[in-house]
This record gives sequence, C-alpha cells and structure tokens, in this order.
Amino acid sequence: MKYRSYKGQVGKIANNVLQRQFKAERPNQKWVTDVTEFNIRGDKLYLFPVMDLFNGEIIAFQMERRPVFGLVKDMLKEAIETLNLNEKPMIHSDQGWQYQMRFYQKQLAERGLTQSMSRKGNCLDNAAMESFFGILKSECFYGEEFKSVDELEQKVKEYIHYYNHERIKVKLKGLTPVEYRNQSLEIA
Repeated sequence: MKYRSYKGQVGKIANNVLQRQFKAERPNQKWVTDVTEFNIRGDKLYLFPVMDLFNGEIIAFQMERRPVFGLVKDMLKEAIETLNLNEKPMIHSDQGWQYQMRFYQKQLAERGLTQSMSRKGNCLDNAAMESFFGILKSECFYGEEFKSVDELEQKVKEYIHYYNHERIKVKLKGLTPVEYRNQSLEIA
C-alpha cells in the first residue's frame, strides 16, 4: 500500500500562499517540503526534506522507517537552525496530517515563518518538491538493487550531498545549488 499523508482535516489547513510561484529572489525566501516513500521488498524508508526554491538546495532532511511526527519536528528544527534571525521564509507543503499538527504550526509561528499548503489533492501546487523526488528516484533508486533499508538510507544521504554540492543545473548558470547560493551571498 502506498503511503498517503492526507488523513482529512486533523488540524488547521493553511491557505495556498505560494500559488505555484516557485521562483525565489533570494535564499531563504520560499521553502517547500513533503514526504516520499521508498519500498525495499516490503521494508519502507520515508524521506522528509526541505528545499529552498531560490536554488533547489535541500537544506534539511530526515529519514526513518515509519512516517512519525518526530521526523517532521526534527526536520523543521534542522531547517530553522540554518536561518539568520531576520530570515522568515514561507514554507509550503501539502495538507498532510503532520503539517496540520498544532506543534508544527506553533514552531512556524514562533519563528515568524509563513505556512502555505497546496490545495487538497493537487500535487502541481508542490511541483518543485515532486520534481526533486522524481530526480532523486530516477538517479538513485530505480533500477538499483539494495540489500537493506540501511543501505538505501546511506545512498540517499550520499545523493543529497551530491545533489547540493556536485550536480550542476543549467538554470543555475551551470553551478551547483550550494555554489549558486554562495555566489549570490557574495554579490549581496
């Protein structure tokens, strides 16, 4: 059975503030997040990343065998720790139960982050993150043979490092996400 994070309304649904405006003018202006599931012969691994829309960099992520709220909490804490005090990005997600949780929304509000959610059942509202999942799975998962979820988890960690630090993007002028961010900070 495929993982579905939507369990109906279990908390507050935020407005779709992002409105498919996937371009950001500076780092830490707009973030997107979601969850994806990997399946190795019935054993599962869940990945919860946060992506900066400025450069497509994965700025924080957590993985676990079960999609528990602690993953989202730890992922959000890791992402927030990358911010300067004056940075207050919008963070966009789907309407998954974990993003409706009072604790999650309280953490965003305490730090001054704006929450945005896709419309129900509309994956195009979070197309940037869905695109990352497609690239990740095509370059690192599909067609590979993994002996265990531990082996897959290590490969995903290595891939995210590669994606951020070594994989160039044409839309970033042939730079990697980290190089593009660093270059923009030097100019500013």
